[in-house]
Amino acid sequence: MNNSDFYPSAINAGDCVSNAWNLVKQNYGMYLGIALIAMILSGCIPCVSLFLVGPILGGVYYVVLREMNGEPVEFGMMFKGFEKFVPLMVIGLVQAIPEIIGQILRIVVQVGNFGLSNGKGKDFDFFAPNGPELLASGALIVIAIVAFVLIIFGVAWRVLLFFAIPLAMERDLNAVDAIKLSARAAMSNVGGLIVLFIFEFLIALLGILALCIGIFFVIPILYAANAFAYRQVFPLIQQNFNMMPPPPNMYGGGYGEGL
Repeated sequence: MNNSDFYPSAINAGDCVSNAWNLVKQNYGMYLGIALIAMILSGCIPCVSLFLVGPILGGVYYVVLREMNGEPVEFGMMFKGFEKFVPLMVIGLVQAIPEIIGQILRIVVQVGNFGLSNGKGKDFDFFAPNGPELLASGALIVIAIVAFVLIIFGVAWRVLLFFAIPLAMERDLNAVDAIKLSARAAMSNVGGLIVLFIFEFLIALLGILALCIGIFFVIPILYAANAFAYRQVFPLIQQNFNMMPPPPNMYGGGYGEGL
């Protein structure tokens, strides 16, 4: 098996989640700390965060994949992604394209609403427009449609680039090759990825319902579940040895069922 091989129809979402919990709970404090630092660095620093998402997530994958392989791990390893900063940064920026477009759209809507209120703080009455405002209301409808299309695009974009960061981190691929290989593998595992996203959404929802702060406690499970999905599709390759990949179902999933 070489750097471009992967298993189609290999993801078992239920196994990803259950195996993730079994792994995380053994060292939950460390994984919670990693998840919190990852969230802060990749989401709480305006502008700069966009450049840190890739390297930070690369480090998270590094830690989880090492522990899955029975190797020792420690908190500081979450920064290993910075050793491959450029390719991971590029992938992170490409992954963020839907988010960037969404932010631009939000700013346009806010500026438009401010203009319609003539800068006096009076809200534009969308349901009772008159004169030039009728044209503006039509523009808002178009923006709403664009926003819906953007959501669909965002989901598809996430699917296609789902494996790109761990591929660049583990297999030392450049950004372009990692993205291309991720897209090919994702298209062969669309069903499993969609089910995994649904499971993760439900888990996150449960976390939010738990006084909102519960979301922070389930994030480590979501990170680990993504790593298990990656490993189900891309089995471990031992460098310098010509050997068979891991046996079926080692990490859950249906290795090769689509072959």
